Amino acid sequence: MSISKDPAAVPCNECQAGMMRLRFITYFTWLDEELVTVPNFPAWVCDVCGKREYDERAVNWLTTLLSPNAGQTTITDRPRRRLPQAKRGQNRPSTSE
Repeated sequence: MSISKDPAAVPCNECQAGMMRLRFITYFTWLDEELVTVPNFPAWVCDVCGKREYDERAVNWLTTLLSPNAGQTTITDRPRRRLPQAKRGQNRPSTSE
């Protein structure tokens, strides 16, 4: 009987006995004084000691989403063009009839 090896599993650096496998867990983090939970978050979990290593791309994505600047436009360093000011007296209603 042959044992098939999981190609996505890697040896655990913590216990050296288990294998790290990709799992989808609930991720917990604090944002200021609020606890934020994220279900179905990808993490590498050891099947023996339970050590968790979170997927780097997913953590970067979550950090971007939780950023206080998320959804805001960025201000560029370019100076804004000013519209020419109207000459004095232009755009005033005429008083002659």
